[in-house]
Amino acid sequence: MSNHKNPATTLLRLVSVLGITLVGAALPAGQAVAAEAEIPSVVRDAADLPKPLAPGAARTHKITIETKEVVGRLGDGSSYEFWTFDGKVPGPFLRVREGDTVEMTIKNAADSKLVHSIDLHAVTGPGGGAVATQTPPGKSTKFTFKAINAGVYVYHCATHLIHQHMSNGMYGLIMVEPKGGMKKVDREFYVMQGELYTAEAWNSTKGQLTFDANKLAREQPEYIVFNGHGGVAPVTGSSLMMKAKVGETVRIYWGVGGPNLTSSFHVIGEIFDRVYNQASITSPALTDVQTTLVPPGGATVVEFKLDVPGNYLLVDHALTRLYKGGLGILAVEGRANPAIFKADVTSGGGH
Repeated sequence: MSNHKNPATTLLRLVSVLGITLVGAALPAGQAVAAEAEIPSVVRDAADLPKPLAPGAARTHKITIETKEVVGRLGDGSSYEFWTFDGKVPGPFLRVREGDTVEMTIKNAADSKLVHSIDLHAVTGPGGGAVATQTPPGKSTKFTFKAINAGVYVYHCATHLIHQHMSNGMYGLIMVEPKGGMKKVDREFYVMQGELYTAEAWNSTKGQLTFDANKLAREQPEYIVFNGHGGVAPVTGSSLMMKAKVGETVRIYWGVGGPNLTSSFHVIGEIFDRVYNQASITSPALTDVQTTLVPPGGATVVEFKLDVPGNYLLVDHALTRLYKGGLGILAVEGRANPAIFKADVTSGGGH
């Protein structure tokens, strides 16, 4: 019996992740989650991003990214052939400063089957660099650009069929810091939402899943992935298990690789103190925001202070997508704060 056809099983696994207890609930016999250790993970740790740049004069950054086609763990015993920048989803978080020059080199792994490229939305120039980086397997290409606009921008592969390359994992963020830098926070995280269009229904098949061009054309994804993970629960030790402490300030760079769906980004149990709408970090921030819209090919930056310990869930508030794998957890440790939140935990719950 497949998990897709057994909603009760899927729900039980999900609520176990959310820390919710259902009285008398148990997985049916024979429904144990398959071991996945033998399948490599392509999930990028959300804390895997460079620190803010030191102040100083404009500089030149020499950046090399390798495009790789790799079979990676998806969730619950399944895998998928992801197309990646540097072997992870999303690609590396790139950090430069307004006025800097970037020498960008794209290498395509020798064992790739396809041409790959890069289009950086931070580039002023034809194709965002894609016209210069159509790179065959085993080859490399290079171009140079000047970062003239501060902000946080998506980059992605721009090789035909562009939407397939993006769906399969070829997207990331580049931050062009303003000349004066950003206000200091205690922790920064990097998360991108994407979609996978598989012939197999969500969580219904073990083994390697296959791409479905017709579902992509109809914009009907089976999986919603956060940093490349789309199973019922985050992989142990994956990027989706972010950690912080009460009293700390957090900044999340949230992007949508898409290629099709707009994200209604929300953290359950928190309010964004500041939102840099459309990732415009040179505009005044919005304050006291519950949910913020991020289009495909777009990004946002949110900041908030942590006042109460517990697990805070990162979701797309189009909540059907939670049940297609779109879930991150910010685990916050520290002393209780009954002046702000006081409650007895009960069975049930949800959102």
